[in-house]
Amino acid sequence: MDLLNGVSFQRLEGAIRAASMRQQVLANNVANVDTPYYKRSDVNFESLLAQSMGEGEGRKMAIRATDPRHFGSGVAGQVPEAAVVTEDSSVMNNNRNNVDIDREMSLVAENQLRYNLYIQQANHEVKMMRLGIEGR
Repeated sequence: MDLLNGVSFQRLEGAIRAASMRQQVLANNVANVDTPYYKRSDVNFESLLAQSMGEGEGRKMAIRATDPRHFGSGVAGQVPEAAVVTEDSSVMNNNRNNVDIDREMSLVAENQLRYNLYIQQANHEVKMMRLGIEGR
């Protein structure tokens, strides 16, 4: 029996992977702040997760499918993969670069807080599982 393979833990694991990927992408943006024609990137995960859970715009209720042959959007609990997206439409500097260092640093701080929250939640889940098994 896989105790930590539940849907909520898989979503938490996906969020941790996305936060880690976002940290790398933001560090790359900061490193290229003065690179001509560089376009900033970001990680798209939260909106994909909300859509898969049926919380996106125009969606009222998600159909829970437990078998791939069921009608709906797929197997219940399917966690989307984080995707790196590049923002090509804006220009910030005369060198056609669109990286704002102040914004990037605030996004780094926000991402660090999210990552810490996800890790604390994962630790709590494991602690509760251990408490249920050991009884102390």
